[in-house]
Amino acid sequence: MRNHYNTVIFGVFFILLSGGLLAQGLRISGRITSVSDGQALPGVNVLVKGTTNGVSTDANGNYSLTIPNGSVTLLLTSIGIVTQEVAVGNRTVINVQMVEAINELSQVVVTGYNTTQRKDITGSITSVSPEKFKNIPITSFDQALQGQAAGVQVTQSSGTPGGGINVRVRGSTSISASNRPLFVVDGVPVEDGQLTNREFGGQQDNAFALFNPNDIESIDVLKDASAKAIYGSRAANGVVLITTKKGRSGQKTTFSADVQRGMIDMVRRPDLLNASELLELQREAVTNAGQDPDKQGLVRGVTDGVDTDWVKATTRRAIYQQYQLSSQGGNDKTQFYLSGSYRNEEGVQLNNEFGRYTGQFKFDHKATSQLSFGTNITLSRAKNKRVKGDNFLDGVYSGAVKSLPYYSPYDEFGRLYGPNDDNYAGFPNFNPVGQAVLPRFETYTAKLLGGLYAEYEFIPNLRLRSKISIDYNNVTEDNFEPSTTAIGGFLTSVGGQGYGDFSNSTFSTLINTSTLTYNFRLASKHKFNTMAGFEALQRQQRSGNLQGRLFPSDDFTYIRSAGIVDQGDSYRVNSGLISTFGEVRYDYDEKYLATITARYDGSSRFGQDKQFGIFPSASLAWRISSEPFMQRFRFLSDLKLRTSFGFTGNERIGDFQFLGTWASTTYSGSTGVGPRALTNPQLQWERTREANVGLDASLFSGRLNVTVDAYSNLTDKLLFAQPIPQTTGFSTVQGNIGKVSNKGIELTISTVNIDRGGVRWSTDLNLSRNDNKVVELVSSEPIFRGYTANGVSNTNVILPGQPLGTFWGLKFLGVDPATGNAIYDDKNGDGRITPDDGQVIGNAQPKLFGGFTNRVTWKGFELSGFFQFSYGNSIMNLTNQTLLNSGADLENNQSRKALQRWRKEGDITSVPKYVSKSTYNNFLSSRYVEDGSYVRLKNVSLGYNLPKQWITRYKLSNLRVYASGTNLWTLTQYSGPDPEVSTLDGSTTAQGIDFFTFPQVKTVIVGLSVNF
Repeated sequence: MRNHYNTVIFGVFFILLSGGLLAQGLRISGRITSVSDGQALPGVNVLVKGTTNGVSTDANGNYSLTIPNGSVTLLLTSIGIVTQEVAVGNRTVINVQMVEAINELSQVVVTGYNTTQRKDITGSITSVSPEKFKNIPITSFDQALQGQAAGVQVTQSSGTPGGGINVRVRGSTSISASNRPLFVVDGVPVEDGQLTNREFGGQQDNAFALFNPNDIESIDVLKDASAKAIYGSRAANGVVLITTKKGRSGQKTTFSADVQRGMIDMVRRPDLLNASELLELQREAVTNAGQDPDKQGLVRGVTDGVDTDWVKATTRRAIYQQYQLSSQGGNDKTQFYLSGSYRNEEGVQLNNEFGRYTGQFKFDHKATSQLSFGTNITLSRAKNKRVKGDNFLDGVYSGAVKSLPYYSPYDEFGRLYGPNDDNYAGFPNFNPVGQAVLPRFETYTAKLLGGLYAEYEFIPNLRLRSKISIDYNNVTEDNFEPSTTAIGGFLTSVGGQGYGDFSNSTFSTLINTSTLTYNFRLASKHKFNTMAGFEALQRQQRSGNLQGRLFPSDDFTYIRSAGIVDQGDSYRVNSGLISTFGEVRYDYDEKYLATITARYDGSSRFGQDKQFGIFPSASLAWRISSEPFMQRFRFLSDLKLRTSFGFTGNERIGDFQFLGTWASTTYSGSTGVGPRALTNPQLQWERTREANVGLDASLFSGRLNVTVDAYSNLTDKLLFAQPIPQTTGFSTVQGNIGKVSNKGIELTISTVNIDRGGVRWSTDLNLSRNDNKVVELVSSEPIFRGYTANGVSNTNVILPGQPLGTFWGLKFLGVDPATGNAIYDDKNGDGRITPDDGQVIGNAQPKLFGGFTNRVTWKGFELSGFFQFSYGNSIMNLTNQTLLNSGADLENNQSRKALQRWRKEGDITSVPKYVSKSTYNNFLSSRYVEDGSYVRLKNVSLGYNLPKQWITRYKLSNLRVYASGTNLWTLTQYSGPDPEVSTLDGSTTAQGIDFFTFPQVKTVIVGLSVNF
């Protein structure tokens, strides 16, 4: 099948070439760029005036054309660009700059292995320009998508610097495979998600924090099958294409310097009881249990007058700073871009810090009229000082929130209390302040992303381009917990004399991509853009770690000093992908458009008979505004109807899960090998069928632009651990079972509200709704995921007919005014409240999400405000199961909402009475499920460009000063500190859980940009 597929593609190219090879005459070539920014303009029609002889510019704005002689005139046309005529004369190289009439239509969009103008798109693609996030101090480029792209849901899991970001494009398609989109930087699929071996309470690091967002030229998100099927088996979750800056022809060398400095703080702090309030509550709980609080030793160790704000004691107002120098320039033959940057962001938590150095170099050179080559190199080095967080038993923030306020972190001599002190402070196991400042959790990460390409034009508009690239990442983790911390001094298995671990991992991807493109016209109105390609990818991961304990003292902190080194691990994993792909675009008179795309992938992650799969797509577009009957609607600049259908896949499930594997095991004191997993040679790709209908409209000369998309996606052959009889010795086998659907609608509106008298006011709005549902599983029985919690098995459930991220628990019916006890729904009617009464109590999927931006410019001033919002999603406030009537021994502080508790007969409240050592009122139920909807002022900025006459005397071309604030205001009904949280960072099945998750931070910065 593979050979047949290749034969068809290259056969089509042979037929198409036959006409071009017969051409005779004078050959001319050139490049078409935009006057406004120097960017290449693909898809511009270059015709010999008065004839049908013509071509269209390629992805880089280049064209080649054979003409009879130099006396002819070239006619350059494109919708959204002012028509231009150019006399040839005796020139053979003709570069032209054109004026864009309507920016939205002429905007250049990256479509995979090619680029085109937005007017020629037949699929669903959303673009985000650097202008939309230039004033936001984002750490990674995936943050730039938040609230800016319809259909793209971005959640920052916590306020930890350099921490994980959750990105979903048109919902979650998989239960156990990756749901992250494929991220491609300058044509190279890069490592995403977590790089470190060690999770810190469910919070991961972010591989994209190694990139400098200021080096980005454009971000394009491919959302439907027509746009993304060119990436085949890796495209089911969407594709995000990042293009970095490069030099521009015809531009003198320029230099830029950017400086940012600012302050960081928590968006909101938890509202907790003070020492007196908590003590009163504890005594009441003991009394309600029928005991005498004075005989329970309840306040042993309490010092009079102590009222510690533990959250304040473990946090600070942090400093942010970033500096960048860059240069770019070029002529018709050579262009370059060079930059270097340094970023340092202190965490709000003590001893938490993220620092990064980056360098970027891009070089393009046209050696001859036929040969071009170039390179791009990205280098970065980051140091991340981490602290334990979230659901870690010895997490800093979680410990601070839970610690008792009538204890102090320091003794009378100003020394931190430790686990061996008699009067140990605040929490039975550790001192949160000590846990923040005493351990060493340092992660060093280095990245090299580099590529070298060459392109050769055999005949006019027939180009072969080949590029070889590498994405190399190295991570070193250096951790030590002294004897004065919870683990190093308290954990029995460690021995109370310190604990250290050290690991090193490398992730490298080597990829070679070759494409052959041919663009031509027939009879002036028939335009074809064709491409065929081959790609080979090889990925390798190596990792090793070791652990040591029983250190001679806390002054010896590395593994070589450990008394016992008896644990460690190492492994290596190789995987590969080999692919052929092709695309044909057809354009009739810029009125009827069609695109056919296919990719044929072979992956090492599947069995021999299931390694290869084909992923086709087709799309059609009708530019209604070009029809004669529409000409009377002069206000309508462009109106285009689009539809697409196709298939994409998901092969990101980990490596070699189709194999029956063996592993070391111990039995009766002897070491040997035993079976670890069953084989399944039929294991194959997850497949997503995608259908999309869209409408693009531009009105009033581009002052109003509207895009609407509706889609229906169905993923089948889900990769899932299928239950099997345990008589086999196993409980599951990896298989392809079940279906998940995502249906939705997206709306994007961009307007220029005022553009007169030097005042320009523009608005961007995007709204998205996605309905996610598990359609089918191997059975209708619920599959539990998430946290194991009191009263039921787990916090989340996978259930046919329900969305992923569904919460499961008891249904809370209120508090009995007579007794103060919680009332739960006895679902099965057996007269008892047990886990069998568990039911669906909410889900984390929003009903609507999006963003709203306003930007006003006047003379040199620019004011912008960006709101981001989510509506209809629920949050499982699992923190409140500890902070609001936790029962048991009341060893933790409580939320101020505990002041609303039931105290006497007749009280009407939603907080049950407190009873020491009783957990009945604390069963996991809908009492902890809250509305997580919010509207957040994500960014507001004010900038001023100094007048040219003020700065030209200093040989400056531009000088801009600005101030910016991020996360300054949030409107929400959620009782926790922050509604934008996810304790299990990146989880699909256990979304929307807040279990002592560190909240987002607000940042206020000032900046200076200088160009010269």
